[in-house]
Amino acid sequence: MSRHKSSKKGRYIAWSTAVVVVAAGAGIAAQTSMAATAWPTQKTYTGRAFDACTAPSLAAMKAWNTGFYGAAAVYIGGKNRGCAQPNLTASWVKSVNSLGWKLIPLYVGAQPPCQTSGNKEKFTASTAAAVGASNAKDAVAKAKSLGMKAGSPIYLDMEPYDITNKACNDATLTYVRSFTKTLRTNTYRAGYYGFSSSSAKAIATASDKTDLPGNLWYALWDNKNTTTTDWPWDPKLFTDHSRAHQYMVNSKEKRGAYTITVDRNAWDAPVAIIG
Repeated sequence: MSRHKSSKKGRYIAWSTAVVVVAAGAGIAAQTSMAATAWPTQKTYTGRAFDACTAPSLAAMKAWNTGFYGAAAVYIGGKNRGCAQPNLTASWVKSVNSLGWKLIPLYVGAQPPCQTSGNKEKFTASTAAAVGASNAKDAVAKAKSLGMKAGSPIYLDMEPYDITNKACNDATLTYVRSFTKTLRTNTYRAGYYGFSSSSAKAIATASDKTDLPGNLWYALWDNKNTTTTDWPWDPKLFTDHSRAHQYMVNSKEKRGAYTITVDRNAWDAPVAIIG
């Protein structure tokens, strides 16, 4: 994502070296922990979305409301979130929603123990489950405070790590499962942002799909605005509006008087339900 906790140069290096359950459909065949509650209908957006490190001002969102993008990802919380969010308030969310924008909540949770970049919060094999649950509870509280209602997705941001390190990967999957299960207990849909070469691959190729997120947002910077033709894994996975693709980064764009550096995404997945 856009400089949330490290420089874009650093993230390129990391990437190269690392070389919902839904009412309307399921992203993974064996989704669990979902049946006890009547779920709000999924709000799906299909089109182009952007993410920026800091949520733009309301004036900028008005100027950018040209139809090229229809959704924006916003960093709602997490100790590893790298940019201040002076604009991201419940009032901003309500106003932006009234303009027709769809919003994508993104949470920068704890990161794997084998990840080389500096992070304010990491989990270990012994703390992964507890930290995952704690992070998810915080993510739900942050979403609620912004007016993002139950039934909304929350996308967990997992940066690149060495998925061939079995102990590290096992700990990461434990963390992700705990985060996901806790979201679902609170009636929020589980999404996940990761890299096609590492963190997203770990989810897509896991043999045990229990309690893994039902919506996968994969970073593959090939400049292709698609969620299908470059999908790297089993085509039966994450179907029925459960995929997003970050296909371009560091795109400096101007609309009206407002220039913002954004990452571009092809979106066909849940977005926040705003009340």
